[in-house]
Amino acid sequence: MSKQHALSDPITLRLPSDVLTEIEQIATICERSRSWVMVRALKSYLAGEGREILDLARARDDVEAGRAFDLDDVIQEVETIGFR
Repeated sequence: MSKQHALSDPITLRLPSDVLTEIEQIATICERSRSWVMVRALKSYLAGEGREILDLARARDDVEAGRAFDLDDVIQEVETIGFR
């Protein structure tokens, strides 16, 4: 098994024509493959909006599991130790 195959899985993806056209234009300008452009775009999404979705899901899980603090309790504790 090649190292490249071990690091990735092939997928099939349908894209609107306008999106594919832009990907191809960017790939040509950068002298890269369409896959390279798509991976960069997906990593950018995952670092931004995707990360936010994952963080919110983890926070929701924490609240449901009781791993959270009531804001009023936190404010009261901060005021008790003298921070304002």
